[in-house]
Amino acid sequence: MSQIGSLVQTLAKGGPVMIPLLACSIVALAVVVERLTFWWRETDRGAALRALELAERGKLDEALEVVRGARGPSARVIAAGLTEREAEAPAAMEASAQAEMGRLKSYLPVLDTIITLSPLLGLLGTVTGMIAAFGILSTTGMNQPTAITGGVAEALIATAVGLAIAIGSLVPYNYFTARAERAMDAMERAASRLDLALREQRIP
Repeated sequence: MSQIGSLVQTLAKGGPVMIPLLACSIVALAVVVERLTFWWRETDRGAALRALELAERGKLDEALEVVRGARGPSARVIAAGLTEREAEAPAAMEASAQAEMGRLKSYLPVLDTIITLSPLLGLLGTVTGMIAAFGILSTTGMNQPTAITGGVAEALIATAVGLAIAIGSLVPYNYFTARAERAMDAMERAASRLDLALREQRIP
């Protein structure tokens, strides 16, 4: 407990800017947990591939049963196309893919903002701390060097915390962005395969 208390005291020395930095860290952690939970739930587990293989063999009803209620963006896009196969399957798959893209990228702009904002807040805290340190210098001169150096050291705490938040958020942001891009590519390939299979089956 003493180590936690000393850590809290050290962070408190960073000044008022530590409050928005703390808020940024909490929001970033919440987004990371939410995205990890989202991707854990959205694992396809092969339903999309099985449905495509069935559709290519002409077993459209069986393919629809495989993806109906299945998890994963590609599975839902295929389900939309199979459901509307008698009307406008490409348009239905495009609309479904657009909706899935919004879900795949949810909250990522928030994480991106935190990555940019946290170092700037840390720099602001350092600047205000330096102003306070030089204020002490103008008042006391060089009679209290420890107070001046201590003020400078405390001012740098905000920058260190801001950088730590940005670095800690950057890795999961890049990971989630890459996963979203791979999922979008998979959706596009799945929609193209299904559209081709449906076109081939309409040829007399």
